Amino acid sequence: MKVNTKAFGLIDVDEKQKINFPEGLFGFEDYNDYVLLDAEKEPFFWLQCVNEQDIAFILVNPFLFRPDYEVNIANEELAKIGITSPENALIFSIVTIPQGGNPMTANLQGPLVINKADMKGMQAVLSDPRWKTKHDIIAELSGTEK
Repeated sequence: MKVNTKAFGLIDVDEKQKINFPEGLFGFEDYNDYVLLDAEKEPFFWLQCVNEQDIAFILVNPFLFRPDYEVNIANEELAKIGITSPENALIFSIVTIPQGGNPMTANLQGPLVINKADMKGMQAVLSDPRWKTKHDIIAELSGTEK
């Protein structure tokens, strides 16, 4: 399938990369279909809306910089996208790269959870006070922020 992307223009994308978020993402509830694309720089990915070129998010695996990260989501919530065990889930955090030299941050309070089997996803809200919407990725990788 062809997708108009914010980062790469019009590209061919394998249907296997398509993710459906039945309830959308926070602030983007009317947009349900996205594709997961490799970014030019590892370990990042692009989550590109299929229907709107300007809606795209940079994602990262939060366990890369916070191995202690815990995603506690009620089983009833996970069942909405068919997840019955943690092994079936992909977890990503949305990255913000602000202008003006401010640090690149990741949202650990609102992770994206994707069912690997059927590529259905959701955005969760974690109530654990350790997880904020802005975690400085570089500081946490270097161990200077906890």
